[in-house]
Amino acid sequence: MKNLRPFTIQKNVLKHPVASVQVSMGDTVVLCSVTIEEKVPPFLRGLGKGWITAEYGMLPTATHERTNREAKRGQQNGRTQEIQRLIGRSLRAGIDLKKLGERSIIVDCDVIQADGGTRCASITGGFIALEMAITQLLTAGTLSESPIIERIAAVSVGILNEEVMLDLDYAADSACSVDMNVVMTQTGRFVEIQASGEEATFTPAQLQAMLALAASGIQTIFDEA
Repeated sequence: MKNLRPFTIQKNVLKHPVASVQVSMGDTVVLCSVTIEEKVPPFLRGLGKGWITAEYGMLPTATHERTNREAKRGQQNGRTQEIQRLIGRSLRAGIDLKKLGERSIIVDCDVIQADGGTRCASITGGFIALEMAITQLLTAGTLSESPIIERIAAVSVGILNEEVMLDLDYAADSACSVDMNVVMTQTGRFVEIQASGEEATFTPAQLQAMLALAASGIQTIFDEA
């Protein structure tokens, strides 16, 4: 599989958030919505810069077997915390926080249906929703110049049966010997690379092949989004 799964973006799908996007990558569907608060966390007060953060969660029926809501357990699991930190870091990489002013933007990423690549879909959809929210701030005159440095998107790649594959669904992701998530800017700079072998190793040549395929897939996202 050298091409992206079917990729679609639906904008303004919710009434109340400043901006909302439903992103579909194959059978993975994530709803990204944006809230703006005219305050920053305590560690940023008085520094003249803003903050962007993300929250991530999966609906109980997002997978084939129902899972309990994390609120019912009273805490987030480690996977959820790791993913939402990744989303937040990725979104901030494309924004000049000083130009944002002392305000916070919260991007909620809720997985409606999961079939692999939920964190990548969240980053891609989250940045599109973030762009929409910033456009509203510019239109309203709240911001005098755009704080967007570069657009951000993400995709998964992996190795299955010695073949490099793009945008893995759950079945491929579960069976692959190497799994990688790549976050990039529109000009081809890397934001984050997460790669690991599952009881396997990979060569420098395979790494380069995965990075090249990821870059190609991300460019397609930018072209279509």
